[in-house]
Amino acid sequence: MSEKSLLEIIRVLQEESLAWDVPVVTLIALQERNPFKVLLSTLLSLRTKDEVTIEASRRLFVLLQKPNDIFSVSESQIQKAIYPVGFYKRKSKVISDICRRLVEEFDSKVPDDLDVLLSFDGVGRKTANLVLSEGYQIPAMCVDTHVHRISNRFGFIETKTPEQSEMALREKLPKEYWNAYNTLLVAFGQKICRPISPHCSSCPVAGLCLRVGVEKNR
Repeated sequence: MSEKSLLEIIRVLQEESLAWDVPVVTLIALQERNPFKVLLSTLLSLRTKDEVTIEASRRLFVLLQKPNDIFSVSESQIQKAIYPVGFYKRKSKVISDICRRLVEEFDSKVPDDLDVLLSFDGVGRKTANLVLSEGYQIPAMCVDTHVHRISNRFGFIETKTPEQSEMALREKLPKEYWNAYNTLLVAFGQKICRPISPHCSSCPVAGLCLRVGVEKNR
């Protein structure tokens, strides 16, 4: 697939997405451009459904409005607030450790540097890039399972892992589209371009997609 075709797909999806649900981290970012809250909600979203993440985030933000609030909150309180997100016990410890490090090393400010964010325990490339793109509006190529899968299904890239996809997309996709690309493909993947048996018959970009690896569709 050519860059021209992918940019046309992005244009069409931007129009169609006006009627779709916004991914949970994007929704939180739109409500308040707060890198700290974007970081916490992204951590909660890992291996967790959006509807669970949004409610857990709201409960957590009652306890933690800023990093130094951690000194008046116990780990058990965090666990109770974020349950039933996936791996909630592990995540409560990660959140606690991140808050303390932010206070002690960064004057309670979430770093706006990819490599520094990746130095935090529990922060992977997806989380770090989302903090940059949604929290700081810095161009960042965030690749989750939807972006990895659909970009390969389009035929725009040919990669085996999300990290390979991130690097390939950085090279091929103009930087001005990086931030929007993740939001669009997450919503598109949740609604239409499903992992198994995607809704190709109702897909607004079916005529542009090469359907790589699609054996069955609806």
